[in-house]
Parts: sequence; structure tokens; C-alpha cells
Amino acid sequence: MAERSAYQVSDWNGQSGERWVTNQARLDHMLALFGERALQVAAVRPGEHVLDIGCGAGTTSFTLARQAGPGGRVLGVDISAALVAHAQALAPPDAPVAFELADASTAALPQGAFDLLFSRFGVMFFDDPAAAFAHMRHALRPGGRIAFVCWRGAAENDWVRLPMGAIRAIVPPPAPPDPEAPGPFSFGDATRVSRILAAAGFEAVALAPFDHAIPFGRGVDRDAALDDAVEMAFQVGPLSRALADQPDAIRARAATAVRAAFAERPGVESVMIEGAAWIVTARNPGG
Repeated sequence: MAERSAYQVSDWNGQSGERWVTNQARLDHMLALFGERALQVAAVRPGEHVLDIGCGAGTTSFTLARQAGPGGRVLGVDISAALVAHAQALAPPDAPVAFELADASTAALPQGAFDLLFSRFGVMFFDDPAAAFAHMRHALRPGGRIAFVCWRGAAENDWVRLPMGAIRAIVPPPAPPDPEAPGPFSFGDATRVSRILAAAGFEAVALAPFDHAIPFGRGVDRDAALDDAVEMAFQVGPLSRALADQPDAIRARAATAVRAAFAERPGVESVMIEGAAWIVTARNPGG
């Protein structure tokens, strides 16, 4: 059975998890439109039971619970203890939602218990994604469905392309990752995603591109928004890793270059950058 790598578990229970908790409002602001589109496509009905995979701090879980209503039930699972604890603390009283610290690819999920598997950017990190999705599919009722949003390629997404391009002359670029290695862009290839879901036993697999401007950073005016965008890039994402061990002088040069790159994009209270994702749907046979 597929398991997430020791690195992924350690990272999300270390700096990545802590940074996501710290930057939850910024990140939810950034990802909101992509999550909303995936939720529209998922079309949760009252009374349905939903598994939210890689639920993070629970933002999508709370929306799913409102849509499912008092007769429904939402279970959010994540491998980050910090994020699960944060979700539990934010959960509204009596909401039909629960959170568990668990890896959805191996967790003891009740067979046939869910009408929908949902995820907002939480399914691209499995070491063996076909086995992971096969395991999760068994938790779906016959005829149940899956809907998730995942990033397309890094070159199509400004939250990576802009800051990493800006520091190319300052810090040597990292070696390009294996395109199929676990990571935020491992589902960039539509053919690969279709192959994974088909191998996991799903049918009616469909991918629709979703392109939308992303509000990156927040501020009361243009300068404050640019400053916040730079700070956010330094805290979350590949730039933070590229500069982690660099001296202050290099980090200062990088900050100037990244701010100049963001300044080329429009926006007043946020820097509006380009984002590109897939909205993926499929169905469990039967039913």
C-alpha cells in the first residue's frame, strides 16, 4: 500500500505545517477561487458524506459541511498535526465535521461510507498515487464520485515562476525535480492523472483546465501589498527553500529582485498573478 515519504510527513509536521498555520488567512485568500470552482463541480447535496483529503486547516471542510447540512457528515484528514489541531480549534460548534490526523492513502477508512472524495490541492504528494487512489476509492459507495483541484505545471503558475525567475542570477537554480515525484506539480500532466485514476479503478475521468488570477499578498495599498507578497513568497513555497541557507546579503538582494518582479503585475490591495490548475472529476463504478 502506498505511503507518503518520510520526508513529506516530517516536512508537514515541521516547517511547512507551521508556516501554513501562520499564513492560513493569506493562503486561503490566494486559493479561494480555485477551491470554490472545485466545490461547484463537486456539487455536494444535502445529507451526503464527504471525505476531505489533505484538508489543511479545514476551510474546504467547513464549506462542505454547510453544503451537506445537518443530515450530512464531513471527515477531514491531513498528515500535519499542526493543521489538524488548527482545524479542530476553528470548527464551529455542532457542525457536522470531524478531523483526523491520518494519511488518506493508508488510513483505515470505512468501506463504501462516502458519497464524495474531495480535495483542494491535497492529492499530489503520494509516493504511489495509483495505489493511494485505489485505497481511497474503496471508501466510496458504488457510483460515488471524486472531485479535486490540482496545479498544472510550475511554468504556468506565477507564484513559482515569478520569484524563482527573479533570483536566477542571484542564487543558482535547483535541479529540476522528477516531474512524477511527489510535489505540488506532480499532477501537471493530464495524461498521467487520467492514467493514475484509471489504474485506481475510477471511470468517467475528466480534467478541465481552470485558469484564474491569484491575489498574492494583501495590503491596504499597492506598496503594502507588494511588501506582503514578498514576505509570503519568502515564507511559503520554493523560494523559501531556495533561500533557507543563504546569508542576509543574498536574501536582501533576492527580496529586491522578487519585489521588482511582483511590481510588474497589476493589483492594488493584492498582487494579481497568473494561476493554472486542473479540476478533476471521476466516478466509482457501480451504483
